[in-house]
Amino acid sequence: MMKYNSYKDSEIDWLGEKHPIPKHWSVKRVKDLGNYQSGSFIDANEMDIENPYPVYGGNGIRGLAEKYNHNGDYILIGRQGALCGNINYASGKFWATEHAVVVYKKKEYNLTWLGELFRVMNFNQYSLSAAQPGLSVDRIKRLELPIPSFEEQTAIAQYLETKTQAIDKKVSLLEKKICYYQELRKSLINETVTKGLDKNAELQTNELGFATPKNWLRYRLKDLGSLYSGLSGKSGDDFNQDDNPDNKGFIPFTNIANNTYLKRDHLGTVVVNEGEKQNRVRKGDVFFLMSSEGYEDIGKSAALAEDIEETYLNSFCKGYRVTPRKTNPYFLNYLMLSDYYRQLLIVEGKGFTRINLKMEKVNDFLVYIPDTLSAQDEIVKFLDAKLDTISNIITSIQTQITTLKELRKTLINDVVTGKIKVIQD
Repeated sequence: MMKYNSYKDSEIDWLGEKHPIPKHWSVKRVKDLGNYQSGSFIDANEMDIENPYPVYGGNGIRGLAEKYNHNGDYILIGRQGALCGNINYASGKFWATEHAVVVYKKKEYNLTWLGELFRVMNFNQYSLSAAQPGLSVDRIKRLELPIPSFEEQTAIAQYLETKTQAIDKKVSLLEKKICYYQELRKSLINETVTKGLDKNAELQTNELGFATPKNWLRYRLKDLGSLYSGLSGKSGDDFNQDDNPDNKGFIPFTNIANNTYLKRDHLGTVVVNEGEKQNRVRKGDVFFLMSSEGYEDIGKSAALAEDIEETYLNSFCKGYRVTPRKTNPYFLNYLMLSDYYRQLLIVEGKGFTRINLKMEKVNDFLVYIPDTLSAQDEIVKFLDAKLDTISNIITSIQTQITTLKELRKTLINDVVTGKIKVIQD
């Protein structure tokens, strides 16, 4: 990477004292780079009903903080809420909602270079409030930026487009690999918990509509174990009191939604006073999500994989404890995570603003399982080994993606602030 011949102190606060800029670059305020505008560009009466103009509000800049779009005449900056500080480009006639964006019109500056510089500066650090982020337009306009010549701006924009597209392509390929392994994981579970490990087993279609080995047994869940309730009588103040001596562990909703096995590092804390009648969890218990904002989580299960000190279950869930020697709880958890059984349980969820699953629906839920505990144990060992390998591969790929994204971020930062010199063709 090449450096510029000489540097100077920029005296730009957000760059910091240890980040000088090339000596020939100038320093200008944001308001000097373009015409500022806020709110709707177009009166509602001018809207063409057949071909309405695009609207840029909060969602108009969602998820575009790392994407290029050179077909624009304006830079849009998210002004409020969770997307505060995000950047997008727009051209032609459009709506810009007053409380969502501020806009700078392109003058004699390269639009892509300027947008990337805005991202590096990170407007969100100038938010007026952490609870509900919001940008002061006047403060934005006063911020200073390091400015190269127009020719350098163009060279920087072209360089970044080439480099970031190459990085984005690698990231995209790695993300496709993750999708492949995630699908492989699902197919392994689906195949193994419905057909077993014996490839020569005689299959028959069961009353649920899919094939299982002929010797597998039919049960209701209530025949194999019993359900128990999560915490009751608790308010928000009872949770996560770090210094309370009556703190006990509890299993949050999200950790059941996001995991196959639960361990002690998945716990939160809750105050449970002496004498309270609450159900403790045990190793081998399977937990079901009984209430959710959407169908994607309802009925999702996870199993407790290790012995654990006094711990309780959140109120949106039910615990399920198998009858000893009737079935392997970890096999049962894998079975309930398969697409076949997930779909059958999901349809039992009812509700509008919140989806709920009744206890009797879980109790009466029909399953087909191997006729011996040893067969179930072998399936669990097989799936544990295979899925652990897949999990390690996915983790490795995710690490590569994180590294590439950090490289992308560092590259943009170093180029637009003059730390690295771009050679002009």
